[in-house]
Amino acid sequence: MATFKTYSSVCTTGIAFPRNSYRKPVQAAIVPSFHLPMRSSEVKNRTSTEDIKSLRLITAIKTPYLPDGRFDLEAYDNLMNTQIVNGAEGVIVGGTTGEGQLMSWDEHIMLIGHTVNCFGGKIKVIGNTGSNSTREAIHATEQGFAVGMHAALHINPYYGKTSLNGLVSHFDSVLSMGPTIIYNVPSRTGQDIPPHIIQNLAQNLSLAGVKECVGNDRIKQYTDNGIVVWSGNDDQCHDARWGYGATGVISVVSNLVPGLIRELMFAGNNPTLNYKLLPLIDWLFHEPNPIGLNTALAQLGVVRPVFRLPYVPLRVEKRIEFVNLVKNIGREHFVGEKDVEVLDDNDFIIVRRY
Repeated sequence: MATFKTYSSVCTTGIAFPRNSYRKPVQAAIVPSFHLPMRSSEVKNRTSTEDIKSLRLITAIKTPYLPDGRFDLEAYDNLMNTQIVNGAEGVIVGGTTGEGQLMSWDEHIMLIGHTVNCFGGKIKVIGNTGSNSTREAIHATEQGFAVGMHAALHINPYYGKTSLNGLVSHFDSVLSMGPTIIYNVPSRTGQDIPPHIIQNLAQNLSLAGVKECVGNDRIKQYTDNGIVVWSGNDDQCHDARWGYGATGVISVVSNLVPGLIRELMFAGNNPTLNYKLLPLIDWLFHEPNPIGLNTALAQLGVVRPVFRLPYVPLRVEKRIEFVNLVKNIGREHFVGEKDVEVLDDNDFIIVRRY
């Protein structure tokens, strides 16, 4: 009868070693990463970090849909042209407002590329290529810069939160690729990015600044230390700009009234205009963004009334309220040329699969 030697299984390497044989520690089996950044040194259409730091009005642009749920590029282009004509200096493509969370990465990068190709000479295109997966954030950011975006927007890992050291490593992995805005919105991520983390990351010359949603006291803390900040809260952006040192705003409401938000950011302290806009801003965020914006743009007739689930339109009482808000502020200040109307429930198309 044949005799067989006994081997112990070592699952860390997938190799069986004879008993009592010497095996190197697990650390020695780790293969160093030879990943090189996929980036171009070609200067055409490249934007410096300093160029991004100077932007005062950045619109988190809406993504409109066709009835089957695909992108409505014709409507999107009209929205983009309206932003440019009314003085927006930059757009966030595929952010929370643009429903990047409902896009495949193919859709996401395509929309960034389309925006750069059609409008990149007139407005700065900032692609939301952040992810709670560092691997995905790296890959998407490489692709975004490869198709010509001027800067990247990056959020801290959400849901599967990491440690503070993990936050630094995550952002360090993408900062070297090009101008970057870090987005701090604890209400969505469940984790605040503390100031000392941002101050650490600010040593990297690619950090353009922070989109900050914690509040104006936090913004002041950054601006006192020379860090560029954009307010992420439309209801606080006026005071942030003129009282706390913010460079400007990354705005949702500018999808609706871009000219008035430009005036709010460029024309000096204007509490009267700010007060006039607050009821609209309150209405816009009655339900989680972008539900209010999607409903409003459909009522203004500038996008089709198509929603990708899980988003659904505001109830009819809020739609009636929006019509009154438009009349109070003045239809001429809003995007589009059609009369604002109250849409019926049956006018909306809710897309489950797309």
